[in-house]
Amino acid sequence: MPKLTERERLTELETRRRKLLEEIEAARLSLRSRYAAVIQQLPVETLTERKLRELVQLSIQLGGAAALAALRPLLPSQSPGKKAAAPR
Repeated sequence: MPKLTERERLTELETRRRKLLEEIEAARLSLRSRYAAVIQQLPVETLTERKLRELVQLSIQLGGAAALAALRPLLPSQSPGKKAAAPR
């Protein structure tokens, strides 16, 4: 295989970079679609769109574990006869 010139090598690298960026975007969209399907199963109609957006944005900024740790204590305590749902 003949050695590539600097210009050919740059063109090849740019092409690879462009394909990689497209692959990253496709993976991002796929993940977001899966998460959107999860949201569709939740009773979000009790929230305004603005509150839902803010809740999700703050949770992302804090990180999942920190957001859950902050929110869980705010839930009403379980009644003695009920088992708490297992954390996911």
